[in-house]
Amino acid sequence: MAKLRYFDTTQTTDEPENAAAAPHSEFLRTGKITRNRAHWLAAERRYLTHDEVAETTGRRLQTAGEKTHQHINGFHRAIQFPKMVFHRTLRDSPHLGYCHVTASRTKFAHYEDVSWAFYIANFYADIGDNDNFFQHIDVQYSRMYFAVAIRPGEHTAERMTIDRNVRGNGVLFRTHDPQVAIKNVLLLGARNEQLREIIRQL
Repeated sequence: MAKLRYFDTTQTTDEPENAAAAPHSEFLRTGKITRNRAHWLAAERRYLTHDEVAETTGRRLQTAGEKTHQHINGFHRAIQFPKMVFHRTLRDSPHLGYCHVTASRTKFAHYEDVSWAFYIANFYADIGDNDNFFQHIDVQYSRMYFAVAIRPGEHTAERMTIDRNVRGNGVLFRTHDPQVAIKNVLLLGARNEQLREIIRQL
């Protein structure tokens, strides 16, 4: 696969947005060649390094993660989650990334004690069968919210890894709907059935 290239699209000049759309007409009228950004050639664009793109993506993911954590902790004082916000970008596609929001332990279905982590990503994908777990990435949806069961990593560089003994693939839920995601996280965090019943009725 060809390596992706990124260029800066920010406006750095004070030229009006409604500049003439047809450069050849402007040339015939004034004899001048239009040099505004809308008509730059690819060779004249300022290309960004992958590190620059990753930094911008990381800032956006971090902000989204912190806002999401505020939302889930603002629901009820009996349901509070630790703030564990950190992000990573995909190695060959630094405009794509995911953010860890929080982690906890809970009783889930017939599993008595499940450690889990909640993430958001700026793309939609299947959770694969290995530790490089994003497969079939789809950028049609701007967000994906998901929670996975986790356990300490044994033969990997990661401290924690997906516990695939839970539900066969370790995925507790996956959605592109933020309301559904928050409801699912609150259900995971609820300490008793009374609270869970309140959340189910939302």
